[in-house]
Amino acid sequence: MTSTASAKSGRVLAVRFNADVNPVTQKWLNDRIAEGAKYDALVILIDTPGGLEDSMRKIVQAELNAKEKIVVYVSPRGARAASAGVWISEAADVLAMAPDTNIGSSTPISSTGANIGSDLRRKVVNDAAASLRALMKSHHRNAAWGDQAVRVASNLTDTEALRMHVIDRIAPDLPSLLKQIGLGGDTIVTEKMGFFTRLLNTLIDPNLISLLFLAGIAGLAFEIFHPGAVIPGAFGGICMVVALFGFSVLPTSWAGVALILLGIVLLVIDAHVTTHGALTLSGLVALGLGMVTLFHSAPAPYHVQLWFVLAVTGVIGGFMAFALTKAVQARRRPSAMPAFVGVEGVVRDDGLVSVRGELWSAATEDGAPLRPGEHVAVDGVDGLQLKVHRV
Repeated sequence: MTSTASAKSGRVLAVRFNADVNPVTQKWLNDRIAEGAKYDALVILIDTPGGLEDSMRKIVQAELNAKEKIVVYVSPRGARAASAGVWISEAADVLAMAPDTNIGSSTPISSTGANIGSDLRRKVVNDAAASLRALMKSHHRNAAWGDQAVRVASNLTDTEALRMHVIDRIAPDLPSLLKQIGLGGDTIVTEKMGFFTRLLNTLIDPNLISLLFLAGIAGLAFEIFHPGAVIPGAFGGICMVVALFGFSVLPTSWAGVALILLGIVLLVIDAHVTTHGALTLSGLVALGLGMVTLFHSAPAPYHVQLWFVLAVTGVIGGFMAFALTKAVQARRRPSAMPAFVGVEGVVRDDGLVSVRGELWSAATEDGAPLRPGEHVAVDGVDGLQLKVHRV
């Protein structure tokens, strides 16, 4: 904190932060910290499992440069300040906890949720430990515990944290805490995340982003191959924009995006050529690998879940198998339809002919165009196309 509030306003801004630490929640909290300059103090009522390091560092910087007093209160009962939440907590001018809460477990882990490799681990752990020690030392707290929180994932209850001087106070509720720090007479103005912020926070779920990306591609592709349908194209456009928003928020692997696109291209090609499912299998493998690696640089909570990948590839694979089976049956069907010869039909739009209630692609022997409304008779079947002459 660079300076205290220039004049007493008689008000305290209390904000509830009960979400993961990511760019969406970081932007919301930093805006509240800036808004808190009009108050005597800003109280962050925190309950978080942690989140992204970049977002955490931006919140910490905002706390350290805030004009008002920053108070972090781990609450309500049963809440926690874990991982990135420890840095946010220790950056506060006053750090308090409610009964039955805990703080700690700040060891950096890899994107898979496992320990980082030895050489890189030393660099990452040393950097994290140094930054947490610096925060705690500057606020006259037990910096030695900061090392333990990072190196051995130490986690403390409220009473243990107070005894080891990791926090400053324990309070059963917010009014009691404010009374302890000399702000007991101030009016409490509360704020919590609104609908739009929570919506954006939901939309950056990696599973949802992957699904929206696939839906966007499917909708836009349908519009391209069937111009004028409108609704699939509009739906696909909306899904694609939301997916791109998610890509811009989370650390995205563009190799994963490329694999997903390659998988879809292979599936489309296999729908138009005869490969007996080889391209479909290759496309599903590429699609699955792309989804798995899409957010591999993010912490484990922001990965696409394996069960989701298996479900999506299974559904798509089942659909492709059904479609290919029907296509093979359709290719074989004309040889068993000699009864079509001599049957009359009526020409519809786009060169289609209605014969016995079915629409067939048709052409005359001389290649002359067929006009809607004309009556024709079938001379034969060539693959999936009828050979006809005008009646």
